[in-house]
Amino acid sequence: MALFNFKREPTAPTTSPAVEAFLQNYSIEVMPRTAEKVENFRDLLPQHTRVYIAHIEGTPIEEMVSTAKRLKSQGFDVMPHFPARIIADRATLTDWIARYQAEADVKQALLLGGGVNTPAGDYDSSMQLMESGAFDGFTHLHIAGHPEGNRDIDRDGGDRVVMEALKWKQAFSERTDAKMALATQFCFESGPVIKWADRLATEGIDLPIHIGVAGPAKLQTLIKFAIACGVGPSLRVLQKRAMDVTKLLLPYEPTEFVSDLAAHKAKHPNFGIQSVHFFPLGGIKTNATWAIENGGKSATPASHS
Repeated sequence: MALFNFKREPTAPTTSPAVEAFLQNYSIEVMPRTAEKVENFRDLLPQHTRVYIAHIEGTPIEEMVSTAKRLKSQGFDVMPHFPARIIADRATLTDWIARYQAEADVKQALLLGGGVNTPAGDYDSSMQLMESGAFDGFTHLHIAGHPEGNRDIDRDGGDRVVMEALKWKQAFSERTDAKMALATQFCFESGPVIKWADRLATEGIDLPIHIGVAGPAKLQTLIKFAIACGVGPSLRVLQKRAMDVTKLLLPYEPTEFVSDLAAHKAKHPNFGIQSVHFFPLGGIKTNATWAIENGGKSATPASHS
């Protein structure tokens, strides 16, 4: 009797239609020092992907503008951060905007309070930046969202102050021509995120939500960043994984988190989460590869919120 060896051909990973739809128009975040390590972003990201440029305290504006110029020249939509508490005064703010516009034709901005405790000058909140009038003529203004609360603002662990601020920003969105959206901190558990998004809807806040997703990374790296960034109860997802010796050394991937939200969005088309915003904590190339393998594509210029 002859014995036959049948070689199993490798199969390409199947992409869920719901996940593929959910990843449409995803954005990603870089810093000047991480962007320097990427030879050509066109090799990693679909054209017109929105790229946020994080402005960490101490980063010279020249490096921020240079990064924006490079990304813009390679065909990407650029959205630099403007953290209120690191901006000295209105002259500094208008100078930054003028540089971005002259060098990279920037018309999109993420407005933040900023991660420092003591303001460097005149600004303490994103609302003050919005009221300043300095961003008149911008096509897109995004603001921060906190699905798990923000203890720097609501020190009692609630969300009263944050919710009042969001209602103010909702009203602002109705009197500005700029498209506005919420870009959130990264999370690891879908249930609380769904409840938070639904809560905003019941409060009359209908700004599109771009949910923060931590890209693939070593578990130890994610836990370090999650603690430093004040990630809330969903940190338990990582802590539980760390207790499983079979998973301890395996890199974390956001597959389950994204799949759960995508499935919910497919069942509830009016659900407030519009798209995904990646934090490439394990590296831009690693994150971009994961997005491509899961069907992530980008949009035409300025068509997405």
